[in-house]
Amino acid sequence: MTEALVLGGGGVGGIAWITGLLAGLADTGQDVTGADLLLGTSAGSTVAAQVGSGLALEELYARQVDPALQAAEIMAEMDLEWFAAEIGAATGAAASVPELRRAVGRAALGARTVPEVERRAVIESRLPSHAWPDRTLKVVAVDAESGEARVFDKDSGVPLVDAVAASCAVPGVWPPVTIGGRRYVDGGVRSIANVDQAAGADRVVVLVPLGTTEPFPSEQPLERAVEELRERGAEVVVVAPDEASRAAIGDNALDPATRRPAAEAGRAQGRRLSLPWSDRS
Repeated sequence: MTEALVLGGGGVGGIAWITGLLAGLADTGQDVTGADLLLGTSAGSTVAAQVGSGLALEELYARQVDPALQAAEIMAEMDLEWFAAEIGAATGAAASVPELRRAVGRAALGARTVPEVERRAVIESRLPSHAWPDRTLKVVAVDAESGEARVFDKDSGVPLVDAVAASCAVPGVWPPVTIGGRRYVDGGVRSIANVDQAAGADRVVVLVPLGTTEPFPSEQPLERAVEELRERGAEVVVVAPDEASRAAIGDNALDPATRRPAAEAGRAQGRRLSLPWSDRS
């Protein structure tokens, strides 16, 4: 019986909510962090790497709610008018999904953001370990020029910090990440959780901090990918924030101030959940 933990995008608020929800599940004897496969996209790649580091869930949770332990985040300064114009134009002009991803990548490459080295330092501060774990960890990003997805793992020859930074490079907000002469943007440009990359697992838990709606048109939207996994015999559970968690994450998931309320709401939600294969079901 192989298990996969799939973690989707959702900013720093999403990181906190996922961490809280995992802690809440563990509080009731439903710890899913020992999964054979950790699959992370954007914010989810951060939590997947944190879980893979071996640091205890309580410590990971404390890093979200205790100001003295929180990572040194940068407050995102997003030009909403630019984003709406550039991304809107890219979406409207694209004749296909791959073309859309390339258009979004071009917009990201032309955006004014903080320096890449400054953003990388943030990712470094988030990760308890900068080494790839022994078990399987997959981190999804998108090539800004080709629009092709890139799935990084311990055999890719790419430092973990760079892989996570690439997966978290929200277009127009954070700088594309340079790896091997290529530039990469957020894996959420392909799909909010890239669930199809968990094919082969018998049980799959999917946590999506921003809900199940894809931010961009996708060839592998979450709902279709989940259905395909189920058709292959996998048990799949998808968890999105409940009303209290949505309120805690708020309208700006990139705001570091969301971390404590989102983590606390996530933990409360996790304590109320019953996974279908658990003793509580």
